[in-house]
Formats: sequence, C-alpha cells, structure tokens
Amino acid sequence: MIYDVIIGTRTAKLAVNGDSFHYTREGGADLQKESLAKEYSLEQIDSSTYSVLIEGRSYRAQISAPGEIAVNGHTFAIDVRDPRKLRGRGSADSVSGRKTVAAPMPGRVVRILVEEGQDVEAGQGLIVVEAMKMQNEMKSPKAGKVLEIRTTAGAAVSAGEALLVIE
Repeated sequence: MIYDVIIGTRTAKLAVNGDSFHYTREGGADLQKESLAKEYSLEQIDSSTYSVLIEGRSYRAQISAPGEIAVNGHTFAIDVRDPRKLRGRGSADSVSGRKTVAAPMPGRVVRILVEEGQDVEAGQGLIVVEAMKMQNEMKSPKAGKVLEIRTTAGAAVSAGEALLVIE
C-alpha cells in the first residue's frame, strides 16, 4: 500500500508492505534504499496511543487531535492519504476542517502576524520563522479563523512543531 504523507509542510510517499516500510521524500532522495526497507511493529495501547518499534527503537505515538500526532513528546502536523480514496473528490474537501500550521524546519519565531480569534484569508501571512538566516512567512492554508496560537515571538521551534491552528 502506498500513501501520500504530509508532515508539517513536507510531502512524501510511504510504501507499507507487510512488516516493513519505505519512506521517500517528494523531490528528495530516499531515506533508505529499497533493499534496506525498515521493519516495524505496531501495538495499540489505547484508543489514541500506539507503541511503535522500528528496527529495535521504540516510539510512543499519540494522536493528540485530528491532523496532529505526538511522537515521544514532539508534536507534528500530519496528513496521511490513500490516493485511491481521493479519486472523484472536489478540491473543497482539502480545505475543510481544522488545519494546523507547523514549522517547516527548526528555527526561531520572529513575528506573529495574527491574533487568536482573528479571521484570515487563504494565503494570508500568519507567522514568520527564521531558519538558517532566512525568514519564512507561514501562510494560511485556508480562509477561516485563528483558533489557537501555540507559540510566542522569540521562541525556538522544532521541525514539524505546531505553531497555530486555523478553523
């Protein structure tokens, strides 16, 4: 089974075959060669928590909200899609519901351009993150309202860390 995966703003393909997987970043190199596909096991602990074992390394994954997962305490915005189930859907489906805006890479929050409760338009600037001496303005993925701001100006952020939520 091959899935389209979006973690933060990075897209990838995830091929799952039995008890192994192969992860390839879109526009980038494979993280491992086909012959080195990683073996994994997955056990559900409760309704939202899983224990994942990947080649001897243990991870605790908890679904913290729709479109968000916390892995060993680090929260990531994630979207996993089965391309076969998307056939025939209109584009409006991709902008409905809550959307989390996440840091694309480790950096520092320079400015927050919106406030909680503020109405925003699709493509409107929300937050500026500085990484590798470059400032990146994160834009709204849809028109809606800023539901929650999860960071402050000057804060250090990790790649994939949720910065704010639009509803």
